[in-house]
Amino acid sequence: MRNAALSSAAGSLLLTALAAAPAGGTPGAAAAPDAAELRGTAVAVARARQAGIDFGPCSAADVPKAPAGLRCGTVSVPLDYAHPEGRQILLTVSRARATQKDPHNGKRKVPRRGALVYNPGGPGASGMYFPLVGAMPEWKRIAAAYDLVGYAPRGVGRSAPLSCEDPGRFFKAPTASPAHPSEAYKRQRVARAKAYARGCAERSGSRLRFYTSLANARDLDVLRAALGEDRLTFMGASYGTYFGALYATMFPSHVRRMVLDSAVNPDPRQIWYRSNLDQSAAFEERWADFRDWIARHDDVYRLGDTPEEVQRAYDTARERLGRRAAGGKVGPGQLQNAFLTAGYYDDFWPGRAAALSAYLHGDPGPLVRLAAPAPETAAEAENGRAVYTAVECNDAPWPTDFRVWDRDNTRLARVAPFETWDNAWMNLPCAYWPAPRQQPLDVRTGPGELPPVLILAAERDAAAPYPGALEMNRRLAGSVLVTERDAGTHGIGGGPNRCVNAHLWAYLLEGRLPARHASCAPRPEPVASAGRAGASTRDALKGKADPS
Repeated sequence: MRNAALSSAAGSLLLTALAAAPAGGTPGAAAAPDAAELRGTAVAVARARQAGIDFGPCSAADVPKAPAGLRCGTVSVPLDYAHPEGRQILLTVSRARATQKDPHNGKRKVPRRGALVYNPGGPGASGMYFPLVGAMPEWKRIAAAYDLVGYAPRGVGRSAPLSCEDPGRFFKAPTASPAHPSEAYKRQRVARAKAYARGCAERSGSRLRFYTSLANARDLDVLRAALGEDRLTFMGASYGTYFGALYATMFPSHVRRMVLDSAVNPDPRQIWYRSNLDQSAAFEERWADFRDWIARHDDVYRLGDTPEEVQRAYDTARERLGRRAAGGKVGPGQLQNAFLTAGYYDDFWPGRAAALSAYLHGDPGPLVRLAAPAPETAAEAENGRAVYTAVECNDAPWPTDFRVWDRDNTRLARVAPFETWDNAWMNLPCAYWPAPRQQPLDVRTGPGELPPVLILAAERDAAAPYPGALEMNRRLAGSVLVTERDAGTHGIGGGPNRCVNAHLWAYLLEGRLPARHASCAPRPEPVASAGRAGASTRDALKGKADPS
């Protein structure tokens, strides 16, 4: 999932209209777990429990400049769980042992509670850095009680890495980002999507089909066994909540505790075409929140004192960058990507607003530093995009006729232009995907089948729209939802909200949950910080400044 539910009446009606079957026909029934793959998982689990993980110093490729207390190793999993004796792949794993030291009383020893395994989402993100959070003050109690374990899922980093194109050619800049693309531009993007899908098949070969969310869930059970854990304590964020929920459905008796932070909608009908439409709609709402915040700080940013004026300022910047890229590398596509990240994390709001203001007042430097591609990150970015694409395309049916994409995204872009088409282009290779598609598993547990699960969600999260958390809560019997009201940061556990953290720590350390669903007041809004800006954005909008 890259980015998606308008709370406005128009948006709600539109998304209802887009509820047609993802492939343009009748949706298939949700899949049941495959018996051969379940048997293969049992074989791999037994093998992993016997072998364990031989932890040693982390290499620079695993975790650069790793502290002394961090150790790394590998766990072997089958590429194809239907054939567990066939080809094996190695997943890299990192671990920091529980300190067992009370952070408030150094003389008191804290009982160890096992391993806490974390996945940050994606698909395509690595959790290898997760154990380093133990050094942060708010995580010290968790680090005292748990071994903190991160890992790179299959395809990511050094875990049997996937690639779909030459990393040296991955960053193409400057690029366009039309909110309402022409027919010629659409034809270009269709051709590019077809070429990307072919590249995935050519560079990954027959293994491409085995990078799926179901495989990720099975890998998680093998990792549990390799760590010597009878039951898993797991925390997943964003996409990590989806395959965490798959794990809970497939292996409910193997769960000890589970935190699903910024839960995505696990309804099989949402995976993944409709989820991306929902994300695009929700990002429009979050973009409106950001513009409103900028307008309320016009004394700092001089970008206009209404959201509409801020939008005009942004559009002016996009038009100028389309004529002449800032620093030769920052065009409309790079601008949009930089501001998209502000939809995920409101901590980014001050820096983005300051860079836009500086650009419109004659100083492109902050925007170039913020938005220009960094060549040294190209290999990691290309790998992440490849895994993202493979997992989402493999997981479920997608429309194979571009006319369906064109219809749905054209309708949505009328009310949600900010992210709609860029999100469509990101996922369009799935229309031409060369590997077989699966039917998504029906995530669902009955009363008493699964220990209580803690679900965390921000009410205005755009990347994981709040209705998804409600659906996750309905499907996992006995789960409890904690909501951060009127907030939109993606990933709220362990952050600055003390109310959210109190529920999280009580659950992880004591197994204690609210008796009913709980809500927390939002975190404080970001503090507007002054960047370099000219006297008046209104002058800049009239063409009196053209920094590019």
